[in-house]
Amino acid sequence: MVQFYSPNRRSVNRGIISVTADNLDAQGQGIARHQGKTIFIAGLLPGEQAQIQLTEEKRQFAKAKVVKRLSDSLHRVAPHCPHFKVCGGCQQQHVAAELQVKTKASVLEHLIQRETGVNISAHPVIRSPEYGYRRRARLGLQYHAKQRTLLMGFRQSQTNDLVNIQHCPVMRPELEQLLQPLHQCLNSLHAVKRLGHVELVLAESGPLVVLRHLDPLKQADKEILRIFSVQYNVAIYLLGEEKSLEPLIEEQTAPWYQVNGLKLVFSPQDFIQVNDVVNQQMVAQALAWLDLQPTDRVLDLFCGMGNFTLPIATQVQATVGVEGVAELVASGQYNAQLNKLNNVDFFHENLESDIHQQPWAAQGFNKVLLDPARAGAAGVMAHIVKLAPEKVVYVSCNPTTLARDSKVLLAAGYHLVSVRMLDMFPHTGHLESMALFSSEPMDIE
Repeated sequence: MVQFYSPNRRSVNRGIISVTADNLDAQGQGIARHQGKTIFIAGLLPGEQAQIQLTEEKRQFAKAKVVKRLSDSLHRVAPHCPHFKVCGGCQQQHVAAELQVKTKASVLEHLIQRETGVNISAHPVIRSPEYGYRRRARLGLQYHAKQRTLLMGFRQSQTNDLVNIQHCPVMRPELEQLLQPLHQCLNSLHAVKRLGHVELVLAESGPLVVLRHLDPLKQADKEILRIFSVQYNVAIYLLGEEKSLEPLIEEQTAPWYQVNGLKLVFSPQDFIQVNDVVNQQMVAQALAWLDLQPTDRVLDLFCGMGNFTLPIATQVQATVGVEGVAELVASGQYNAQLNKLNNVDFFHENLESDIHQQPWAAQGFNKVLLDPARAGAAGVMAHIVKLAPEKVVYVSCNPTTLARDSKVLLAAGYHLVSVRMLDMFPHTGHLESMALFSSEPMDIE
């Protein structure tokens, strides 16, 4: 996510000042000016006037809290979640969805223009419904000795304290309705004081729960969990150690999801995109941008379990996926066989090391897709240029590293043809995007 201020903080104690916000940043903070200084104010929207108090100050900017809001913006809406402002999961439920999307797209456009000199629109935005979109969520578990009860929820903003979650409207409804009965179930376990976290995932095959427990579970606890599993039609997996995932019931169906008409089986610990609606659109957009042809050879870097690789393989001569996590590579290979795709090869390689000696690097490709982590893809950009592909699609969860890596392609003569903002996490400051580069100028919708 974009940060416009340094994390180095200096606390201040100043009097009350009055300001009017004139903009919003990607984190949902109002931006105001006072005596030549930019001030970031949590909870204040453009056009709203407020009395504020500075909490952190630098030479050119500061942060502040609202003491009293004096007017309300037309873009201010009532949050759906009763835990909003306490739970650290969402920061912008008070902001109308259209303003959230417009702001994040504007931030992306500004950053690309500032870093690369290219003026380009990030519209139309790829988005989903603003609520009920999360198909995966991890909640912390903590036994509260004084209250003699289990806390289950997300962290408060900037603290390690848990907020006991009763509702979470950004979750898929099938998961949200499990929150209260799951809490009651876990609170009844003998091992309630020795639980780490619980993860809820919604697969096409149904909801599943991954329970991290710090000590071996006794048979009585397993029976309580088995009854819950049957009653709520939930597959439960036990995680005694980080790598020791075991199904509670051996005959449980392996979870899977669909993308572009393919069935992708995954382990509950595998990474899958949290927002299925955005993921479907994102994959479709990437395939359209690549303009896939039967003779194409396509390279997919940081490929995960094949979310892009396998759909690409249905339309081209050959596809190669490269990924640093062995378990994801194994899932990709399994799903290639499951979907009868014989033109796919997966390689388990560290793309942050010297890639020139890696076996895939000796092959030729005419189109490339990459979907790196927040650190970006600095280690592979020079090799992509060396491959001289016709088109490159870059999927990014960090616009700062997207802008940085874009400079390598632009310096090599590539054209930045199109950009899309991906609103993968409504009500949060996460800003995801994708960009199309072409070796030749082109017009694209």
